[in-house]
Amino acid sequence: MRSGRLIALSAAAFALAACGARIAGIAPPADIPGGWTAPVPPAAEIWPSPDWWRGFGSPELDALVAAARAGNFDLGAAAARVLQADAQVRVAGASLLPSLQMGADVTRQRTSSQRSTSTRTTGGSADVTLYDASLSASYELDFWARNRAGQAAAVISARASRYDQEAVALTVTAGVATTYFQILSLRDRLSVAHENLVNAERVLEVVLARARSGAASPLDVAQQRATVAAQRATIPALRQQERQAVNALAILLGRTPGAFDVTGTTLAGVALPAMAAGVPSGLLVRRPDIRNAEAQLAAANADIAAARAALLPSLQLTGAAGAGATALSSLFDSSSRVYSLAAALTQPIFEGGRLKGQVDLAIGRREELIQGYRKAIVSAFADVETALVAVERTAEQQGFLDQEVGQAQLAFQLAEARYRAGAVDLLTMLEAQRTLFQAQDNLAQARLAHLNAAASLFKALGGGWEDKTGAGPGSEPEAGR
Repeated sequence: MRSGRLIALSAAAFALAACGARIAGIAPPADIPGGWTAPVPPAAEIWPSPDWWRGFGSPELDALVAAARAGNFDLGAAAARVLQADAQVRVAGASLLPSLQMGADVTRQRTSSQRSTSTRTTGGSADVTLYDASLSASYELDFWARNRAGQAAAVISARASRYDQEAVALTVTAGVATTYFQILSLRDRLSVAHENLVNAERVLEVVLARARSGAASPLDVAQQRATVAAQRATIPALRQQERQAVNALAILLGRTPGAFDVTGTTLAGVALPAMAAGVPSGLLVRRPDIRNAEAQLAAANADIAAARAALLPSLQLTGAAGAGATALSSLFDSSSRVYSLAAALTQPIFEGGRLKGQVDLAIGRREELIQGYRKAIVSAFADVETALVAVERTAEQQGFLDQEVGQAQLAFQLAEARYRAGAVDLLTMLEAQRTLFQAQDNLAQARLAHLNAAASLFKALGGGWEDKTGAGPGSEPEAGR
């Protein structure tokens, strides 16, 4: 009867543990849209290619991306985190295997004896050398899948670290592209500023000539000189921004700023690649940050299973075999051998709420990660929508600014010619000159915004990344299975 009760209690405990170790699966938000509300540009491919940056047609950008992927500090740190996670998998897996220890020692000891009589005291001493050799093993029977849950959490965390590495690589690549575009845009704006400074100085010569002949007043001369000075003042600020952008790019490449520079001088040679946006549900497998959030949530599920299993009994098996003798030659004789076998069953009774608190802590951690997982998905949808709108609107803005620059160029040429002829006053020409410079500068910034929008769309779509681990959404190993 006692054996029957023991078996029944063990079966009930095992069933309870099995139920506690299984955690509900991961479900994404239910309101995943069926399509994008923002306009989708036509393209031949549904998703970006893994080397999407080559679509910009810049060999220098290709070389910079390759250098960043080899030398970026954040990528190096992410790779180190992968190594740590892989090591943690080995550490967690060790609990599923027996542990073996071997030992050997030599002990030298002296014993003495004394005898006292009525007339004298006699005594003696002896030196004894003891030789011992032992081999011991221990193994915990993982009835409640606590160790397996710990190993599952480590495996999933290692996978999450790889997703994080891919997310860092995508961020670094997009950062290299946008920083490179910023440098070229600033050089375009510097070119515009120098060109307009030449125009302003040429007009100043005209005003001075007219002033010498009495056709222009000192006020006209002062106004044009102020225009020249204002035009010169724009150049140092642009040069400062350009140097800052070059230094930022050097850091992305893992190089020391100062000696580093890029050879590109204009955005004119940068092409706009074809883009597509796929479908919203595809982002669940196309964005490494979403897969990272999902993997972290799955690891938290396994942690809950391990914490619940810690509340249940544990059975530890230990065995040891060895030999002891006073002579090394007889150490391995059959008469010197000893062995022991033991099984220990322990059940937590009172831990001051520590074990239950660890379960609640793991559950709270999972609830936090659920919100982070859902936020990652919703944020990904918002990133794509925002990038799609930016691509269309910046293209539209660039078209209008192209027209404005053309008309402003014509207006300035006509105003300068008519001013030389005395048909208009200086204020008319100054206004035409200011409008031209502003339009050209705005156009250079619009080109940068359009290319940045394209890079942001590629990044929002996951940059052509695909999960090569074979683990789709919701396919993480279930703890306790």
